[in-house]
Amino acid sequence: MITICIIEDLPEIRGSLEQLINNQDNLKLLFAVDNAEEGIPLLQENNPDIAIIDINLPGINGIDCIRKVKDNCPNTQFMIFTIYENDEKVFDALAAGASGYMLKKTPSDKMIEAIIDLNNGGSPMSGQIARKVINFFNEKKKPTHEALTKKENEILLLLSKGFLYKEVAHKLGITIGTVTQHIHNIYEKLHVNNKTEAINLVYGKK
Repeated sequence: MITICIIEDLPEIRGSLEQLINNQDNLKLLFAVDNAEEGIPLLQENNPDIAIIDINLPGINGIDCIRKVKDNCPNTQFMIFTIYENDEKVFDALAAGASGYMLKKTPSDKMIEAIIDLNNGGSPMSGQIARKVINFFNEKKKPTHEALTKKENEILLLLSKGFLYKEVAHKLGITIGTVTQHIHNIYEKLHVNNKTEAINLVYGKK
């Protein structure tokens, strides 16, 4: 039996979730309240398997609620249930300790699947949210000139303008060997194999 609690301020949404959970033989609703101030001590007292929490609550918001109880509810998995799709709210919630992030427009059958998935160790997210998370990490992993030092950027810029190694060395007052070492470092940081790939990646040259 999966034990669940709900913190949701909108009566119609809270009522729908209560009904959904009460209609499942393998789910047990422990409590449903409309604010975090009331919910926090109940969470700490009951330690449910799943806590379904809205973000936009009166008083303490859902994200801060998770922050406050996370350490005292080590066995509870937190699921955000909200209308918010913007990146800041998503990552604030995940950083606070949420393991699931579902939108309120999620169909009932998908919500049940998400609850079971979360209880089994998954991290269920509405499709739009999962895409935002994937895009965020793809962008973070993408190497750019920001990964390079000032000197490495100077060298790559000169190379992009057609200067030879010895001309780069002369312009920057360093040896050709130092230029070569910097270029090796550039290749490693940008995960490329040659000068052309490095220039194309950083400056978008075709």
